[in-house]
Amino acid sequence: MVHDAESQPPFPFAKRALDVALSGVGLILSAPLWVLFAAAIKWHDGGAVFFTQDRIGEGGRIFNTLKFRSMVPDAEAGLGAVQATVDDPRVTAIGRVLRAAAMDELPQLWNIFRGDMSFVGPRALRPGETDADQPGEVVPIERIPGFEARSRIRPGLTGIAQIYADRDLPRRAKFRYDRLYARTQTFRGDLALILLSFWITLRGTWEVRGRKF
Repeated sequence: MVHDAESQPPFPFAKRALDVALSGVGLILSAPLWVLFAAAIKWHDGGAVFFTQDRIGEGGRIFNTLKFRSMVPDAEAGLGAVQATVDDPRVTAIGRVLRAAAMDELPQLWNIFRGDMSFVGPRALRPGETDADQPGEVVPIERIPGFEARSRIRPGLTGIAQIYADRDLPRRAKFRYDRLYARTQTFRGDLALILLSFWITLRGTWEVRGRKF
């Protein structure tokens, strides 16, 4: 069954129940990892354990997301909202390990439990992000085709774009994956994406350019 991109998820109660159940269990079971990662980050450079950012949520609402810090302190000083690149020197040694398995995003289980995010949906973007259009002009992400449609959906920890799109694709290309999800989302499809995400985490290939599984 195909659903209009402007509609709510076709299974809102089941989707939210799954989010609450999985994130709640995940927060409890992952507690020892939080202690381990926090100690490793603190030992490495003595900086802050957590890193917070404003993100664009469902309907354009701004919320604060929580992550384990994977870059050097003040990594964005003078740069602004710049996505990490291949072999980015701002990423710490501990951060590379965390990012390979997406463990830097483990604290976002709290964002899912709160309802800021879902397990599956478009990636939560940052206010002020830009992209280059075909003539090479830098434009705000709000002007990229597909932004409005994806903004009607609660952002997700994982999703079609996060799994299948290459990290270095421009935003306008990734938005096509998000619009595909908006049109075709199903409960069974969400479960499949979650299971595939666990497999990628076990393989430690989230940072791979190209096929992740």
